[in-house]
Amino acid sequence: MTQQATPAPQARRGKLRRVLPLVVTAWLVLEIWLLVQVGSWLGALTVVLLLIAGAVIGGSLIKRAGLKAFSAAIDQSRDPKSQQPQTGTSLTVLAGLLLMLPGFLSDALALTLLFPPTRALWRAAGRRFADKALRSTAAVGADPLADAMRLQEQLRIHRPDGKVIQGEVVEPGMGPQGPDTAYRPPLKG
Repeated sequence: MTQQATPAPQARRGKLRRVLPLVVTAWLVLEIWLLVQVGSWLGALTVVLLLIAGAVIGGSLIKRAGLKAFSAAIDQSRDPKSQQPQTGTSLTVLAGLLLMLPGFLSDALALTLLFPPTRALWRAAGRRFADKALRSTAAVGADPLADAMRLQEQLRIHRPDGKVIQGEVVEPGMGPQGPDTAYRPPLKG
């Protein structure tokens, strides 16, 4: 009697991988429906001009954000010990890309990324999402986003000058025989 090998269980797809195709399809259908509705109300030429204007404005936003990031990088290279300023270019670039996409829903979403009150909400949501991905307990290789966030966090150990700060975690106040109460002079740098 021969024994057949049982197939290995397939890894479960993440919730995002299951829902994303449906969300993208619904988004496209809504964009097309909205384009047709606005086109019947304003006229096809007006819709085409609005789409071209959105693409031009989106391109200029991306260019401006790139120049701002480039100047911040130059300033950082001149004085690497200074704190790197937060330029906020990632949300601006995302808004520019959304403006360049044809459609009015993407334009409305882009505007929420540009206005300061809603921009702060998007930034907070992004930080929560990144923290959740960073704290993910998924095995290495199972969640690409969690892997990328862990790698980015590991790279933060490196200082701007390229040196690595080595260290270890030590429980405060506990030595091999109990609490350390001996006097130690302060370190001099």
